[in-house]
Amino acid sequence: MSAEAPSAARDPDMAVTSAAVGDAAPPRPAFAQDWRRIARMGAVAVLGQFFISLSNMPVRLDGRAIIEGLLSLGYLSLVIVPLAIGHRVGQQVRREGVPYHAAGAHEIVGGAAGGALAGGGLSLLAILLANFDLREPLVNWSPILAELLGFGRGTAFAVLIWLVIGAAVGAAAGLVRVLCPVARRVLWTMVLAVFGAAVLEALVEDLAEGLGIEPLTDWFYASRGGLTPIGALVLAGGSGALAFVARGRVRQARTRIDQLEGSARQRANMMLIAGTGALLVVLPIFAGKLTNELLANVGLFVLLALGLNIVVGLAGILDLGYVAFFAVGSYTAAVLTAATSPRISPELPWFVALIGVVVVTGLVGLFIGAPVIRMRGDYLAIVTLGFGEIIRLLFLSDWLSGWFGGAQGITNIPGAEIFGLAEVSGTDPRSVFYLVLAFCAVAVYVSWRLERSRIGRAWMAVREDETVAEAMGINTVNVKLLAFVVGAVLGSFSGAIFSAKVGSVFPASFLILVSIVILVVVIFGGMGSIVGVIAGSAVLIGVLGGPKQPGLLAEFSEFKLLIYGALLVWMMLSRPEGLIPSVRRTRELHQEEMAQDAWLAGQVTDDDVDANGASDAAERAAGEPA
Repeated sequence: MSAEAPSAARDPDMAVTSAAVGDAAPPRPAFAQDWRRIARMGAVAVLGQFFISLSNMPVRLDGRAIIEGLLSLGYLSLVIVPLAIGHRVGQQVRREGVPYHAAGAHEIVGGAAGGALAGGGLSLLAILLANFDLREPLVNWSPILAELLGFGRGTAFAVLIWLVIGAAVGAAAGLVRVLCPVARRVLWTMVLAVFGAAVLEALVEDLAEGLGIEPLTDWFYASRGGLTPIGALVLAGGSGALAFVARGRVRQARTRIDQLEGSARQRANMMLIAGTGALLVVLPIFAGKLTNELLANVGLFVLLALGLNIVVGLAGILDLGYVAFFAVGSYTAAVLTAATSPRISPELPWFVALIGVVVVTGLVGLFIGAPVIRMRGDYLAIVTLGFGEIIRLLFLSDWLSGWFGGAQGITNIPGAEIFGLAEVSGTDPRSVFYLVLAFCAVAVYVSWRLERSRIGRAWMAVREDETVAEAMGINTVNVKLLAFVVGAVLGSFSGAIFSAKVGSVFPASFLILVSIVILVVVIFGGMGSIVGVIAGSAVLIGVLGGPKQPGLLAEFSEFKLLIYGALLVWMMLSRPEGLIPSVRRTRELHQEEMAQDAWLAGQVTDDDVDANGASDAAERAAGEPA
């Protein structure tokens, strides 16, 4: 067997034919479609179609066009299930020594069958809506759904058209698996370019207005929203051509960067950081108020996520009450700066008050962490969840209303004065973003330095195995408590900026849901990865929005938590290391796979094929000297 066999076993575009290391390849059996698996996946798809439709998602999203007159977000939510099933049907588990079939016509047939079953779910739903009253047990769906399923042409048309659409979409998804890797990459680039341009329409138009190129966007975007058919075609063609021309070059550049070491690697990283920082500094100048407001909201969640990343991503402490530090930072800044504070109103300058915010939040972090830090796992998560809710109820209580205003909160909070030169407030989202950007830069630098320090290595040792870390001499209690305090201080920065931005704070702004959303951002982006956390915040908060902050897709405000949950389940099943994971975290999660790959590589090297084409293993089996 050649030394290329293990890599072929891991490459989805190559067929594994070896039964064991050093053995001859067994013949590939004739292909037989697994109809039972297709039926099982089709049944799951039918349930998914029922859930999506009866949650009223297609009706709510139908007003947002992707391509004018051809596709809307509502219909895309119905088509995505047949597409996923058609692509999933042909997926095979690749194991060493187990033959599997190369992509062929069976991919298209299986995809069409699975897609037809998924489309049949909508056909069945159209029949049920026409003959039964489902309003009493299922109150969320709208009667408009029946008209949307039938394209305004009745039930019989809905039954037939969704069978056809499901089969066609499933067959197309199966056809994608048959294409060569370059064609697949080009096709997915075209699809993502069109979808991304439609989703980012508000952002693109806002930037175009700042740059003075509105006529160009008017040609691409329709007046009622969405891309024009010609604009979508041009965008797809241009992105596909660019992907084809740049094929392999991005991977080569990434490989070249990965091979850099020492000072060369450090210079490359510094150039990348400098370029990103320059872009973030220049972008708000040409952006409008909408884009700057969006960037400011994303920046606040980036700051929160960076703090939670230290607690969860580096130290491995599952903190479900992180919103408590956000609330403490907001209320402390409000009490120290606002003239309307109920009992005390020192009216300190914002940067002077920030010192008090750091001290108070650090003490609160010690107060919360000290009694519970010896707990582990689920117990620690439940206790932190309770503390997060206790802090909110304390701010809401009549007992402390003389200090924090109770349900009325604290209003008329002044903006943040920057050394007496300018005042940052919510009326100027650009200045808020620059302030958030400065604190995010500090948080990134602190996180980066801590991760590579002795305390950072101790955090990661505790995360991997607390018992072993304690046996190696690490004071796990002090280490975990320090992570708690550092994460609390970074979260308090975001709270202080939030109070200055909004001009008021209320207990309702610090629901436990905020902690859950921040945790989802960290998990989705990649625990322990600074770049991953930033990317996760940009994708989730920028597109879907926060708990009460709108994103680019305001139509998803009613379903954002549903999408958060679905993304979390998908990430845990298919990519637990996150969107942009850290190398160390990836090795931890895939340790067994990497050990198996190393063992296979070692076996192949020992039993490498000699000049006569016979392996050493075969010679030893025949009784000849190796």
